[in-house]
Amino acid sequence: MSASPLPLAERLARQIASGGPISVAHYMGEANQHYYATRDPLGAEGDFTTAPEISQMFGELIGLCLADVWMRSGRRPETVYAELGPGRGTLASDALRAMERAALAPKVHLVETSPTLRDRQSALLPHVIHHDSIGSLPEQGPLLVVANEFFDALPVRQCIRVGDEWRERVVIRREEEGRFIPVAGYRCIESGLPPLAGEAPDGAILESPIIGAEIAYALAHRIARQGGAAIIVDYGYEGPALGDTLQAVKAHRFADPFTDPGEIDLTTHVDFTVLGHMARQAGLRVHGPVGQGDFLRQLGIDARADQLARAAPDRGKEVEAARARLTDGQAMGTLFKAMAWTHPDWADPAGFEK
Repeated sequence: MSASPLPLAERLARQIASGGPISVAHYMGEANQHYYATRDPLGAEGDFTTAPEISQMFGELIGLCLADVWMRSGRRPETVYAELGPGRGTLASDALRAMERAALAPKVHLVETSPTLRDRQSALLPHVIHHDSIGSLPEQGPLLVVANEFFDALPVRQCIRVGDEWRERVVIRREEEGRFIPVAGYRCIESGLPPLAGEAPDGAILESPIIGAEIAYALAHRIARQGGAAIIVDYGYEGPALGDTLQAVKAHRFADPFTDPGEIDLTTHVDFTVLGHMARQAGLRVHGPVGQGDFLRQLGIDARADQLARAAPDRGKEVEAARARLTDGQAMGTLFKAMAWTHPDWADPAGFEK
């Protein structure tokens, strides 16, 4: 009989004991890889709820937005719908249903590494084709890409100001406390720092989304080569900025990011400035970011909510609560932001008027 695999916390502790401190990026990457590979984290029984699970309106409006861009760009053939980190497939299902109204029926390709979530997606989208990375997405035909709460789960490098130096933030194991601890490492960071780093106070944190930037750059180059558009929705800011945004969620409550790795959801706020810069470097046009609330209102969420409430009066309060949660500034409307990229020969998307 084979031995049971070691818990992730024990494996990380052994890595640290044998090789020294690990970077925050490595810790976050290992933790989230294990976390998503071993569960469906969504919904009331999980750890968090994303916009597509709140209401069908979210996915429908994104689908209609992309279909509208496709129509005004010449109805190109062989179009591909590609989603990064598609959860249960709910957003894709709602978006594709809306696209059908515009006579758009793209092939469906999902970038997903979790076996558990792949099963959920396949049950909802029988003809889906799965990919481990964007590198294997089709190379022919325009790409209509959606990334909702994808970039926030990717590892980031954290640097901390120590006197006149910037050092990479690392993770150690403090056995007497039975937990992992972030501390300043010995490695000095001397390049790639934004101007504001020079005026930062002692102890300031600077995050660099190195993995996210690489993925964004590669994806933007694919759209530049094949045509198409992308819509990115996530919670974040327009950087550069200082601050530690690493957070954890367990059972819909905030948790300590350095306790129980692999059993909690780890995220950071997304720097939309970096994403826009990667797209522009590839030659794409960038739209936004705008608040999620403004984005959805411009796409017609108020009218769609009224339509759904009239069709099912007994669900009227539920529909209104969902609309408010998605758009109100005190809920998801401001912290969550939307950005679009388009090929220079494609039409501008709706939803991004200031």
